[in-house]
Amino acid sequence: MTPRMIKDQLRELTRAEEEVMQILWDLGQGVVHDLLERFPEPRPAYNTVSTIIRILEQKGFIDHKAYGRTYVYFPLISKKEYTKSYFQSMVANYFGNSYKSLASFFTKEESLSIEELEAIQKLIGEEIKKQKSEGHE
Repeated sequence: MTPRMIKDQLRELTRAEEEVMQILWDLGQGVVHDLLERFPEPRPAYNTVSTIIRILEQKGFIDHKAYGRTYVYFPLISKKEYTKSYFQSMVANYFGNSYKSLASFFTKEESLSIEELEAIQKLIGEEIKKQKSEGHE
């Protein structure tokens, strides 16, 4: 799958699909009953989870191995890939593809503490040093 295909498909996940993916990422692999056990009460119906799994499989997010009549499902897209694509989409759609606008939003709207701002500043400083040492000036 190309990065563009992954990005386009990840935008299409519904909240229910994301919830199933979160559980599957935590488990690594599992049968429908394994996933059901991880849902908070009231749990969705078996058929509901099974349907979401089939949709995720059709979209290319998960696959399965068959052991007789039992299907064990596993993710094809890592949580890191999903997070990166989701975040890039959010920045593009809500902040005009500007990380500066994103940072401005969080500093103004989210009332970040001094400790959080200092931690962010430290991370940025470390990334700048890393990029300079790799020759990305």
